[in-house]
Amino acid sequence: MRNKKQLAGKILGISPGKVRFVVDALEDIKKAITRSDIRGLIAVGKIKKSGSNEQSRVRARKIADQKRKNRRKGPGSKKGAKFSVVPRKMQWITKIRTQRKFLKILRENGLVTPTIYQQLYRKSGGGYFRNKRHIKLYLTEHNLVKKEK
Repeated sequence: MRNKKQLAGKILGISPGKVRFVVDALEDIKKAITRSDIRGLIAVGKIKKSGSNEQSRVRARKIADQKRKNRRKGPGSKKGAKFSVVPRKMQWITKIRTQRKFLKILRENGLVTPTIYQQLYRKSGGGYFRNKRHIKLYLTEHNLVKKEK
């Protein structure tokens, strides 16, 4: 019967493990010798394909559900280098743009003199300030902000 399953599998284009024989027709299947005999049995419905064994998506849906809630996103599940998500250059660009924008606002509102503005601009370009808050801290510590009238 193993040979018959293999032959039926080849004809159907599936694995022999997925070939099913109808229990009532086992005598007819034993008598079948040639490929054409087995093709006839397939046509009659005495030899069948078992249902497709697809991969279950239950676990995948569960994980996707959790990710929608922002879980499973810790450091252990991250792939790639430290700066692969946001490269160093992009971090620098965003940092320097916010600092320069802030300095421009200070200059336009007349809170710093042009010379102080220039010094701060150069310092921020050189990477002296960590962020906008650091500039504010620097201004208050060194009393560089003009008092408004």
